[in-house]
Amino acid sequence: MSDGPDPNALYDEAVVLKGNGDLEGAVAKLRSVLEIDPDHTQSHAALGVYLQQLGQPDEAIAHAVKVTELEPNDAFSFTALSVIYMRCGRIPEAETAMDKARRLQAGMS
Repeated sequence: MSDGPDPNALYDEAVVLKGNGDLEGAVAKLRSVLEIDPDHTQSHAALGVYLQQLGQPDEAIAHAVKVTELEPNDAFSFTALSVIYMRCGRIPEAETAMDKARRLQAGMS
């Protein structure tokens, strides 16, 4: 058993913070998860959403892209990336990500 903090428990704490309206606290908690587990997909996904909401589009997009790198065959990851691109005003990139999601859903790569 590990002596360090549990990344999943920290992630759950971040979700509670977000639910209580503390987006900055949630982001800080998620960043601490990534210090322990740099490939924690759920944390990257949540950071993509939270940072976009906080008006930090470049960092939000970077985390959403990381999710697609960690889960390259997951259509939802590309759909989420498309939404973040769209909300950040990057429509061509949003369309490309959505096209990739549709291809994955159709069983194509």
